Amino acid sequence: MGLYIRLSREDDNKLDVSESITNQKSLLLQYVKENNLKVYDIYIDDGYSGTTFDRPGFNKLINDIENNLVNMVITKDMSRLGRDYINTGYYIERFFPEHNVRYIAITDNIDTYLNNSNNDIAPFKAIMNDYYAKDISKKIKSSLRAKQKEGKWVGGRCPYGYKKDINDKNHLVVDIDKAKVVKYIYDLSLKGLTCFKIAKTLTLENIKTPAQYYDFDWKSNYNRVLGKWHPKTIKDILTNRIYTGDLVQNRRSKVNYKLKKVVYNKVSDYIIVENTHEAIIDKNTFNKVQRMIPKSVGRNEKRENHLLDGLLYCAECNHRISISPRRKKDNRCYTVCNYYRTYLKDKVCTMHSNNYDILESSILDLLRKECLKSIDKNKITSKVINTNNKRVFNTKRVLELEKDINSINDNLDSIYIDRLNKNISEDQFIRVKKKLENELIIKKEMLYELKNKRENSNTKDKEKYINEFLKLKNINRDVIINLIDKIEIFEDKTINLHLTF
Repeated sequence: MGLYIRLSREDDNKLDVSESITNQKSLLLQYVKENNLKVYDIYIDDGYSGTTFDRPGFNKLINDIENNLVNMVITKDMSRLGRDYINTGYYIERFFPEHNVRYIAITDNIDTYLNNSNNDIAPFKAIMNDYYAKDISKKIKSSLRAKQKEGKWVGGRCPYGYKKDINDKNHLVVDIDKAKVVKYIYDLSLKGLTCFKIAKTLTLENIKTPAQYYDFDWKSNYNRVLGKWHPKTIKDILTNRIYTGDLVQNRRSKVNYKLKKVVYNKVSDYIIVENTHEAIIDKNTFNKVQRMIPKSVGRNEKRENHLLDGLLYCAECNHRISISPRRKKDNRCYTVCNYYRTYLKDKVCTMHSNNYDILESSILDLLRKECLKSIDKNKITSKVINTNNKRVFNTKRVLELEKDINSINDNLDSIYIDRLNKNISEDQFIRVKKKLENELIIKKEMLYELKNKRENSNTKDKEKYINEFLKLKNINRDVIINLIDKIEIFEDKTINLHLTF
């Protein structure tokens, strides 16, 4: 006979201590003593949810049943066996009978050896136990979302570069040593290095990886033991807005309360709260890196680097256009659509072949003409401000603030009606009204600031890059990236130039 005991974290947090490991064990041993039963082993799972049956103690119990070492299983109640009604029903209705195992749930008065009415309602008890787990999951998720909307950090492991405040576990503070590495990564990116090259640089300099800092057992030796930085780790750091002092949470979620599978949420479902902690990277630097990342494509180190690397796109299929290595026989290199090259036999696109040197010269001429058109300082200033406004203007945040403002106004109307109908007292009305009005003022100020936000510092940067380009001096990657957003190439060799200004 085997005694099975389970306690989840949710059960452990309850005021009622009857579910504790000690009390379950005492109850089961008392039952054994009263019925003169012989215990083969006691199986315990402490801190495991009943929604999953992948538990070490339970797995050992099943293994002993299959080896004919246990012919009876006793639990305090059915919920200790599990809270997933499908799998609970499987074990009680099929697995245990197939292995001649008697199952007893003491407080539920269930005994599969006896023919009584309590056994008939076991499936309904299983469903209620499942519903309880689902309800707990909803309450926990709701609580976490509320904290996230308040700007509190609710994650387990902190992002690389931060640690939890010793005085407030929901607040992030800068981890100085790791923050230096984060700043170094951004500096390398601003110099035009790709994620692959940045990872290689950090590895050669023997800088500890996040996996080494946190000692991830589930990570491969590649990251943890050998100390190899991965390009994806670099990209995650370069694209994580948290380093600007803004919390971005609810990026992932579980499929449901029974499965561990995690899926990525839509960007519109992210919970973003600005200026919740100290920034490691200023927002201007972060935004500049975001513009550079798509243009900093990796290339074989033996190949030539070109001014237009990562900027060329196929106008027909919207995939990148790559630049082939320079041929030795004629010292020429050509462009080719990546989609065409990948699916050559399927003919999903065309080659889009161009002599790169001629193409580059043509594009620089086009760029020069556009710069000359905009050389008037007033025009440049106006265009850059408008461009920056479009980039900085956070439509989602504006909609959220407008929605909050409408909701507060509705609540104000509601409490006025409640006061008129004498549903609330005068003191309650004044207190709630004051609170809502203060919140309304804050939201309106945030909305006004967001709508009128300007990044005037970028105006001077654009003028600087345009002037550098027109002087025909120092025409390097940095200048080109800051003037050109993307270049679309048509099969008929037509060029569509998208400029940042």
